[in-house]
Amino acid sequence: QVQLVESGGGSVQSGGSLRLSCVASGSALEYTYSSYSMGWFRQAPGKAREGIASIGRDGSTVYAESVKGRFTISRDVAKLTLYLQMNKLNAEDTAMYYCALRGGPLKALDGQVYKHWGQGTQVTVSS
Repeated sequence: QVQLVESGGGSVQSGGSLRLSCVASGSALEYTYSSYSMGWFRQAPGKAREGIASIGRDGSTVYAESVKGRFTISRDVAKLTLYLQMNKLNAEDTAMYYCALRGGPLKALDGQVYKHWGQGTQVTVSS
């Protein structure tokens, strides 16, 4: 059983920064974690879930246009931890943020290809 636990959300003023973390555990992930791609998603009230960043097994990354140049996804394989550095936040970034693990190596912003999801962490940006 894979578990993903996000942290680092909170309230911040427009223009501020936050760093989200997602720690993975379970299912002998210490041996396989580096083989999987992972992603960050968000969902604002009344809106569809949006894939915003993904990192592949090879370390390559992809971003949604809405966050490109402001957000950076990274991972520490030894710590089984995924990060999302968010800079220049604005009110449109207010949402619940989720990390997800895909059972394959390729990065993707399509949430349907991900197998495991965290419970989410709330980010609120005030103007």
